[in-house]
Amino acid sequence: MKDLTPRPSDLDPIEIASRDEITALQVKRLKWSLNHAYDNVPFYKASFDAAGVHPDDLKTMSDLAKFPFTVKQDLRDNYPFNMFAVPRDQLRRIHASSGTTGQPTVVGYTENDLKIWGSVVARSLRAAGLRPGDMLHNAYGYGLFTGGLGIHLGADALGLSTVPVSGGMTERQVRLINDFNPNGITVTPSYALSILDEFAAEGLDPRDCSLDVGIFGAEPWTNAMRLEIEQAFDMHAVDIYGLSEVMGPGVANECVETKDGLHIWEDHFYPEIVNPETGELVADGEEGELVFTSLTKEAFPIIRYRTRDLTRLLPGTARSMRRMEKVTGRSDDMIILRGVNVFPTQIEEQLMTVHGLAPHFQIELSRPDRMDQMLVMTEAAAGFASDEQRKQAAGDLAARVKRTVGISIRVTVADPGGVARSQGKAVRIVDNRPKS
Repeated sequence: MKDLTPRPSDLDPIEIASRDEITALQVKRLKWSLNHAYDNVPFYKASFDAAGVHPDDLKTMSDLAKFPFTVKQDLRDNYPFNMFAVPRDQLRRIHASSGTTGQPTVVGYTENDLKIWGSVVARSLRAAGLRPGDMLHNAYGYGLFTGGLGIHLGADALGLSTVPVSGGMTERQVRLINDFNPNGITVTPSYALSILDEFAAEGLDPRDCSLDVGIFGAEPWTNAMRLEIEQAFDMHAVDIYGLSEVMGPGVANECVETKDGLHIWEDHFYPEIVNPETGELVADGEEGELVFTSLTKEAFPIIRYRTRDLTRLLPGTARSMRRMEKVTGRSDDMIILRGVNVFPTQIEEQLMTVHGLAPHFQIELSRPDRMDQMLVMTEAAAGFASDEQRKQAAGDLAARVKRTVGISIRVTVADPGGVARSQGKAVRIVDNRPKS
């Protein structure tokens, strides 16, 4: 793989500033953000007042723990524009969630918000190894989803040539990669596997394509998946993190030279980790639920937003800012199966070690009697057609999950292509249990 390590002169000064400098900037910006939210968003004024706190109570960053959390339901309850802190005529962009699990959540951006968003995405793309003049194949979905347009904004800010292909039409994805010769690709990891399938279907070797780096996000993925993609494409694979409520993609990114966790751009987003059950802060290095507070957002300030993503905070390495470990799952995606907590990434991690199985899967939950059951639907890798080979692979996966996770599962092995493909975020869990 090509050495993509950025030069120190390419970095923003704040990326390699001292922790004291970073903290001083955070305190200044957090005081502004708390006052901005309190003065301009009725929800925050009511929330702070009910908790008996005022923005003036913040003297140091540790005082943030006195302030109440914000959760997704708060955004839904204030649909569509009641969480905005500026008049609508100051908005330059509006995005929203799909609303498939409830009322959509709506977020907005001022002109300055878009400038900052572009700068942190540009910083992320640069950390991944891209440089001005490189070409980016952007296969994130465009539209109300923040992924495609957010990445595009940062690519413009960095000076990339962007191919706005969006998701879907996988045959065209492969053709454009081979015809245009991009340096990088931004895409969900599950859809990257679909692109790999198309390379194989066309008899093409992905290692012969021009891609030097893939920047993957929008869903949890494992280091085993990273290795699979890196070896298949002979390129670097790095993680990008973001969510629309906090900004969109570009809140944090792995540095290509270390790939040891995602550096959070702490000059704009302040992270905390809390116990997902009690809401109490946990120490850096302990796993818990990630909470974010925006430090510079004008249109849509967000205070102590509970992301439901599970990770841990670690010291900086390639950059001074702290890292977050790869997200292991979401607290609301956690499956409790006969008293054991299970995340889809744990199944993926074991699947990637089983010879004869392709890296596609879906979990089906059912309750045929009093006990919940888990069926993991997988598919055979190319060349593993016999019933005996598939039976052995299914047994191997079930045994590995039992040994490492502690649960008994059933495994089916379909023909290649038998598991539903994602053209965006993967649907990992199908819950067919009776609703109580």
